[in-house]
Amino acid sequence: MSTQEPGSGEGVRTDAPSRLRAAGPEPTGTPGAVALAILLYVGVRLVMVAVIAGVLVAVGLPLLIALLAAIIVALPLSLFLFRGLRARLAGEIDIATASRRERRERLRAELRGDADPDDGSPPERPFEG
Repeated sequence: MSTQEPGSGEGVRTDAPSRLRAAGPEPTGTPGAVALAILLYVGVRLVMVAVIAGVLVAVGLPLLIALLAAIIVALPLSLFLFRGLRARLAGEIDIATASRRERRERLRAELRGDADPDDGSPPERPFEG
């Protein structure tokens, strides 16, 4: 994994191993896609905790003990079982972060007056007055 140089989003991954990429739609980084990926990943993990706790309660453990045991078992288990969902979530977040960084840099360039006419921004007009 490589990271960006310091100061431009420290710790943000720029590539992901191809074996971790989820089969399915390519990440878009839109707010709706990021929210959907978060909701899906968290929802699947909660369902897994509920199923494990249900099995433990059916075996005869008290509910509170079953929930604690289910959380402890589900945390490491979800790392292996839901690798594709986690990779999809990471991809969505990485693309959204890169898009936001690019927009911020473009805005800073416009505020400095360094905006390139090639990037689609309107041409600067001299101050009249």
